[in-house]
Amino acid sequence: MHSSSPADAPVVREPLHAPVAHLVRGGVVEGIHYGSVVVLGPDGQVRFQLGDIEAAFYPRSALKPVQAVAMLRAGLPLDGALLSLAAASHSGEERHLDGARRILELAGLTEDDLRNVPDMPYDPAVRDTWIREGRPPSRLAQNCSGKHAAMLWTARLNGWSLDDYLDPKHPLQQAVAESVEDLTGQRAARVTVDGCGAPLFSISLHGLARALARITSAEPGTPEARVADAMRDHAELASGAGRDVAALMRAVPGLLAKDGFEGVQVAALPDGTAVAVKIADGANRARIPVAAAALARAGVDPGLLTGFAGEPLLGGGEPVGCLRPVRALDPLPLTACA
Repeated sequence: MHSSSPADAPVVREPLHAPVAHLVRGGVVEGIHYGSVVVLGPDGQVRFQLGDIEAAFYPRSALKPVQAVAMLRAGLPLDGALLSLAAASHSGEERHLDGARRILELAGLTEDDLRNVPDMPYDPAVRDTWIREGRPPSRLAQNCSGKHAAMLWTARLNGWSLDDYLDPKHPLQQAVAESVEDLTGQRAARVTVDGCGAPLFSISLHGLARALARITSAEPGTPEARVADAMRDHAELASGAGRDVAALMRAVPGLLAKDGFEGVQVAALPDGTAVAVKIADGANRARIPVAAAALARAGVDPGLLTGFAGEPLLGGGEPVGCLRPVRALDPLPLTACA
């Protein structure tokens, strides 16, 4: 445990976001994405910030590595590919479904025991295939099924009830809440329900970056290090084929990265260097380019990040601009912009 006395909860307020990226067409700023960015050094100190890094916000699936740590602390005996899946927002590929089934089998349970929301696969191509084949939404296909299967196994191992494992008052979710407070170093401001049905904790962007830094810099063999190793070694199990977050982990040695709905991205290196991004309007197109600029700010070789600068903006089928992080964040842009 890192913090026996977490700080007060972040303030619930309208976040004071700032411009973080410009949509540039033909040399004119056509649109602006607002948001917030924080960069932490290896010593845990804030090296760069933009916008509001202390207001309460919901990290969505970017909190899954913390939830996975909580389950390991509670005795979950997973490592490797299946542990990566337990921290995943997966694409719904067959390997993801097979992995979730395997976790349930190890727990002596079935898909019927899951309480996440039935859904189609997250990956558009996989989803289209399901539609053509007439396959209905399922709990296994929903992108959080690995986490839910792992939660059920954790509950069973501890003799806790299964039907209500998503109740915030359940011992499992209380254990998750303790790990959230421990790793972020702050109390949760609010507890609500995530899209999958699991409890969701409101923390600050600063707290999210701090949590991932503590996970990546932990001693080998600890629950934190086991989660980091599993996700880095099996990046496609934590996301999916063709997903930008998996590509980012492959491109930057030692990097652990996790995305979340509504424009959230967090990433950290083994020395505790960490970045966290929230795009105010939830736009996915700004998430990775802004995160890549933040990683360059954190000292990552920009040459490793050029593939994450964003897609060109087209006019008549030809590049006429781009989405570009603001100069305050990215004084030397990763790519030129028309």
